Amino acid sequence: MQHLPLFTGIFFGLTTCTTVLFFYRATHYSKTVLSVLVIWLAIQAVIALTGFYTVTDVMPPRFPLLIAPALLFILLLFVTRRGGLFLDQLDLQTLTILHIVRIPVELILYWLFLFRVIPEVMTFEGLNLDILSGLTDPLVFYFTFIKKRLSPKILLIWNIICLGLLFNIVAYAVLSAPTPFQQLSFDQPNIAVLYFPFIWLPCCVVPLVLLSHLASIRLLLKK
Repeated sequence: MQHLPLFTGIFFGLTTCTTVLFFYRATHYSKTVLSVLVIWLAIQAVIALTGFYTVTDVMPPRFPLLIAPALLFILLLFVTRRGGLFLDQLDLQTLTILHIVRIPVELILYWLFLFRVIPEVMTFEGLNLDILSGLTDPLVFYFTFIKKRLSPKILLIWNIICLGLLFNIVAYAVLSAPTPFQQLSFDQPNIAVLYFPFIWLPCCVVPLVLLSHLASIRLLLKK
C-alpha cells in the first residue's frame, strides 16, 4: 500500500475522526463512549500494522475480526436493558447529520479504486449508490430539524432506504475481500481494508453508520 498518496490515508483518518466525534456528540459527550472508540481504533491500528489482516489464506479467515466485534456489541445494545437505555438517550439530530461522512468515504473509495486496491463495484461508478445517502443527508436534516417541513415518518423512510444502501455496499465489500469465501472481483479484490488506516472503515466507520441508522429507527418508531 506504499504506492498510495499520503493524502489518501490522512483524509480517511480525518473522516474516521469526524465520524467518531459526531457519534460522541450524539451520546451527549459521553467520555466513556469516546474512550472505548479511541481504544478500539488504537487496538485495530496496532494489529493492522503487524500485517495480521493481510494473511488471507488461513482458516478461519481473519477479515471477520474487523467486523464481528462491533456487530456483536450493536446486537447487545438492542437486546439488553442497559443497552436500550443508552440508545434511548441518543440525540436524533446528530445521528442524522452523522451520515454526511458518507460523502468523503465514497470519494476515498473511488480514489482507492483508481489505485487498484478495491474493485469498481465498490464505487459510485459501479454498484455502490451509498453516496446518495451522504448527498441527501444535509437536505433531510435541514428540512426535518431546521425548517420542520418533513415529518418523522419521512425521516424514518429515509433511514430505512439508506440502511438498505449501506447493506448493499457492505455485501459487495465482503464478497470482494480476499478470503476463502470471496465471490466477486478476483481480478481486483478489496485489499485496501486489510491495511492501516483503511481497516478503520469496516471496524469503526461502517458500524457507527449502521448503529446511527438503527438507533434512529428505534427512536422514530418509539415516537
